[in-house]
Amino acid sequence: MKVNLRRSILLGLLSLLALPVLAGGFDLLSERDASGGLKEALMQGVSNATLQLSKSDGFLANEKVRIPLPDTMRQVEPILRTLGLGPSIDDLQISMNRAAEAAVPRAKQLLINAVKKMSVQDAKNILLGADDAATQYFKSVSQAQLSEQFLPVVRQTTSKLQLAQQYNTLAAKASGLGLLKAEDATVEQYVTRKALDGLYLVIADEERAIRQDPLAAAGKLAKKTFGLLTVGQ
Repeated sequence: MKVNLRRSILLGLLSLLALPVLAGGFDLLSERDASGGLKEALMQGVSNATLQLSKSDGFLANEKVRIPLPDTMRQVEPILRTLGLGPSIDDLQISMNRAAEAAVPRAKQLLINAVKKMSVQDAKNILLGADDAATQYFKSVSQAQLSEQFLPVVRQTTSKLQLAQQYNTLAAKASGLGLLKAEDATVEQYVTRKALDGLYLVIADEERAIRQDPLAAAGKLAKKTFGLLTVGQ
């Protein structure tokens, strides 16, 4: 009901703005207009998210995306600290977050390319979808590729730490026994997954902010597109 009401209002407003509308929906011109506005906004959101997270302490200082120690290590952390491994644990956690910061810039161009390739139908689905519809679209088209791109960057940082190597040895055995998810069988895989979770979370925050405050959108087309949608909410 909410989506239908929002769509009806949007169609009516486009008509008042002298944009021809077909009975079944947007005509080709207005579809391109709405799609272009969405793409402007998404490119802004991607740029803001990658810039924010790639800064020093972009992950470490942000409680929403800070990467903690893997669960299996946290369970034995008190014992490890009593054995004098406190500094090594701290170094590992800092390095995991630094690795995520270093990997995030690789996402920007891939995500922007995903925006450019977005079809008009994809754009309409996102515009009339949930507050994180664009973020879910990004996940579906980019997660596998981003994992491949992040992993070598993360490995370059974490492989220097002896504690990370020890974790990988133990985690491999635990994974083989079914005691640990395969996706967390190495520190590198764990950090890559958490880095992507953080990236998509921040992109979702950007998306919601633009939907709630269209004036925050950078381009005129984006402001008009989301401004019209806001009227129906």
